[in-house]
Amino acid sequence: MDLRGLLRRTAMRRPAVLVVALPGATEIRLEVEAEVRRCGWPAAGAPAGADLMVVCGASEPGDAEWLDDIEGSMPEPAVRIVVEETGHAAHALERVRRDLTDRAVTPREADKDDQQAAAERESDGRAQGEHQGHGGDQGHPFPSMDHGQGGRAAHSGHEGHENHRPDDHAPHTDHMEHESHGGHVDHMGHDMHAMGEVAGLPMAERGDDRDELRLDQLHVPIGPGLTDWPTGLVLRLTLQGDVVQDVEVDHLPVPPGHRLPFWDEPWLRAAQGEEVTRGSAARRRCAAHLDSAGRLLAVVGWDDAAGRCRRLRDELLSGASREGIGGTLGVLRRVRRSRTLRWSIAGLGELSSSRAGEAGVTGPVLAADGDAYDRLRRWLDEIERGLEVLDDERQLPPDELTGPRGRLDGPRPPSQALFDILPELLTGAEFACARIIVASLDPDLDELALAPVSGAAHA
Repeated sequence: MDLRGLLRRTAMRRPAVLVVALPGATEIRLEVEAEVRRCGWPAAGAPAGADLMVVCGASEPGDAEWLDDIEGSMPEPAVRIVVEETGHAAHALERVRRDLTDRAVTPREADKDDQQAAAERESDGRAQGEHQGHGGDQGHPFPSMDHGQGGRAAHSGHEGHENHRPDDHAPHTDHMEHESHGGHVDHMGHDMHAMGEVAGLPMAERGDDRDELRLDQLHVPIGPGLTDWPTGLVLRLTLQGDVVQDVEVDHLPVPPGHRLPFWDEPWLRAAQGEEVTRGSAARRRCAAHLDSAGRLLAVVGWDDAAGRCRRLRDELLSGASREGIGGTLGVLRRVRRSRTLRWSIAGLGELSSSRAGEAGVTGPVLAADGDAYDRLRRWLDEIERGLEVLDDERQLPPDELTGPRGRLDGPRPPSQALFDILPELLTGAEFACARIIVASLDPDLDELALAPVSGAAHA
């Protein structure tokens, strides 16, 4: 084996992993992320930086196109696997690690054929050149173009800097633009051809902006397979310059409600008459908020703090005691004290409690009464309170139906109100800030399959 093959084989022992979750697969996603971290494998921030894509959950026929698009953006040798059930992550990842290691030194048969064909063409070209001499009019009229990297993104993740303003996050918006084509779903009715295309890229239209100027309009779909993005969410933005002018909210189909939404499970089980302790409900709430906070911090660029939040989330879900996680709580204090973080996201997605109440929003977003930073602070407050009652063995009352995102006994699921308020918060925002606003709400698509809770008191 040559040195290049040895280095590639060594690298494949720690493949960069891109985790793509499907609706209804929250528990599977959490298991896969925990196993990836246990293996010490890096997380890929974009398909171009991934060696392995792990699809969590059972895909529907309409998912094939955008999943194929994501895989097509990954460099060779690339592998895609599907984990459809909990308890299978460790075995699946170990098996695929061996497969990736083998591929690093054993080219695919198609690659061998391509190499042989290229060698034959080169040999034929030399023979033709010797026969025709050096006449300039005998060669190709245009220079050759290497399309091998044309579809690759030039970046592979967030950089862990903490001193950026939101508009410094151009790499993150690149992720959106690159992966949004992978998130295109035909059955949702989005027609990119209506704008006209050149080389497969959408062309801009003209429209009046807020300053009564005629500026280009560009229609940009975002999601559903974007890293650190609410599962299944699809946004179609109309941009003029870097300002969002219009927003259409869509999502992947929600699977039938044969299982309870993972984050709301303790409260819904208690409403059905099962015995659930207050401590277990508090543990699930803390883990849900840590998952949301980790997503927001990753979008802002605080990768280290995001990773620590996710580690604490996994420890709580695995049953760690309050004393056992004491050493990891410093991340919460660090996030709370950071003036840089506050300066980075303050003022984004402002939503007063009065307007939130009118829109049917409940839970932390209603109580935050402010912007993206206020919502993050609210999550941290609820985490710290919840950690104090992890060992509470008292029974959770069946009518205590407030999950991590709000009231579960209202006229509609709490995340439905969060989806509905998105256009209002995003319209007029800068494109670079859109992901921060979305992450600060973090709606859970699984809740949309939630049936009305019978026998419970309504808010």
